[in-house]
Amino acid sequence: MARPTTKADVEALATLKFNNLTALLETVPDSQKEHPFTFDYSKEKGNHWERDKNIRDVLIHLYEWHQLLLNWTAKNTSGDTQPFLPVPYNWRTYGELNITFVQKHQKTSEKEAETLLQESHKQVMQEISTFSNEELFSKDALSWTGGSTLGSYCVSVTSSHYDWAIKKIKKQLKAS
Repeated sequence: MARPTTKADVEALATLKFNNLTALLETVPDSQKEHPFTFDYSKEKGNHWERDKNIRDVLIHLYEWHQLLLNWTAKNTSGDTQPFLPVPYNWRTYGELNITFVQKHQKTSEKEAETLLQESHKQVMQEISTFSNEELFSKDALSWTGGSTLGSYCVSVTSSHYDWAIKKIKKQLKAS
């Protein structure tokens, strides 16, 4: 499926990819869910390959990006204009923010991470449902989305991120 350009497509692809991620997690034996990643990431591009040490870190990353979206939409729809990334982070330094998410959740179990993700996915889907197709995909519909669309952010924190997580978990399953 191509990158969504309608509300219906965002919702359908987010649901599909989340279900794929959930199904993949069900194939991982509980005894392996807490194990450190063992795959070779040396040829992979992106700091995230080294950052995330286990499945929990990947799930927490998804959860925290859900929180970014939920907080951003809540503040901006209530009239408190805020950027998507919290100060002091920006699109050049968001990798540092991702590291803080991993550090913040070192005592979170993999099982807790799954529960947090399940709940935040539901919340994000509910939040998406409150916006019209125009609000999601017209560049001038919401002034606080800048040069992008709200729908683009929604795709990024759902289906695109779920694809990323699936790829990473599959790489680990193949290595073990």
